[in-house]
Amino acid sequence: MKTQTFTLPISTSAGEFLAHYSQLGLAGINFPGRHDSARAAAPKEGVPSEVNEWHRTTKSALDKLLAGERHVKFPPLDLCGTEFQKKVWREMLKIASGKTKSYGEIAEAIGKPGAVRAVGGACGANRIPVFVPCHRVLAANKKIGGFSSGLHWKRRLLESEGVII
Repeated sequence: MKTQTFTLPISTSAGEFLAHYSQLGLAGINFPGRHDSARAAAPKEGVPSEVNEWHRTTKSALDKLLAGERHVKFPPLDLCGTEFQKKVWREMLKIASGKTKSYGEIAEAIGKPGAVRAVGGACGANRIPVFVPCHRVLAANKKIGGFSSGLHWKRRLLESEGVII
């Protein structure tokens, strides 16, 4: 049986994001300009009240995160991935707004000090950027590294939190 997902737009001052919801919560975010094909997946039938509530929380949180606010209520997050990816993502959730860690520091924190590249891969596989803050993970020597939605977004998010690279 196929699980139903819902894709809903979020208008912000930075453009239109798309939020993807599973039966467990927020499962993905697409940044402005990176979701042409995703729009076609929007549900034709009614959206459950629980998903509408998650969506209101997601919109509020996204607006606050883009403005650099530090204490934000999140909707439930559906961290769908391998066990290794989930460990990396849970560790990223511990990085406070305005702070950064390196890929190596994340690898050490999850008990896999030799897995620096795999940590980078898990960051790239993160489907809920901003909420699971892969933008706060930097390469060695505080170099910016990569970001699935583009380096301009990574810089913008870090700058909104007071981090200058």
